[in-house]
Amino acid sequence: MKYFLFIDECGDQNLANFNAVFPLFTLCSIIISEKDYLEMVSKVIEMKHKYWNNQEVILHSRDIRKGEKDFGILLFDIQVKKSFYEDINFIMQNSRYTIVSCSIMKEPYIRKYGRFGNVYALSLSSIMEKTISFLDVQDKKNIELHVYAESRGKKEDTALLNFYNVVLDRGTYFVKSEKIKQYFKKFEFHKKKENIIGLQIADIAAYPIAKYILDKNAQNPAFNIIESKIYRQSGEQHGLKILP
Repeated sequence: MKYFLFIDECGDQNLANFNAVFPLFTLCSIIISEKDYLEMVSKVIEMKHKYWNNQEVILHSRDIRKGEKDFGILLFDIQVKKSFYEDINFIMQNSRYTIVSCSIMKEPYIRKYGRFGNVYALSLSSIMEKTISFLDVQDKKNIELHVYAESRGKKEDTALLNFYNVVLDRGTYFVKSEKIKQYFKKFEFHKKKENIIGLQIADIAAYPIAKYILDKNAQNPAFNIIESKIYRQSGEQHGLKILP
């Protein structure tokens, strides 16, 4: 049985200088079975053909919110905008997948650890641990997990892959190496232009999660749409990790 883990980020990893209005880094992932992913891809392609008559448009959270690039169509026709949001919300709400995220609050992190460390690697480690907890309770046997992350540049990708391999070899504080290797079978980077639907869905989920963590009382309808997808364990939202 094959599962996929698609990973994208919201916010930057810079600890030396950061935006006081958005002082966090969020790594967001979706876990999805191969069967459910094929259904999701079909729905997204159908939606892209509906609005652009092709499937090459990249769903990007910022572009959607700002009405930029291909999403300029959302600025000029209120009915098109309403219809598009209804369609994308339907996909996000009704597709079968699970969200596991980790957010680093930069100010508390710096006070505790200083301005050093790799917040992406720290977040990835947390996501790997929670993903294993999720897979452990599935009704399937012989599960293999393929991880797909958005490429951020050759240097950054190499550093992250090295970290991933170290985790595979040594394990984490909470999970032994053998347990991680039981599930994690592949790790690949893909550029945004490669049009990987799973990465686009992870990107769409990341921003409302980051916004929710910054202000739980702010209006955040996009978060309401995906909240039920966040991984829960014993009634608690284990898929919404906040560090430190």
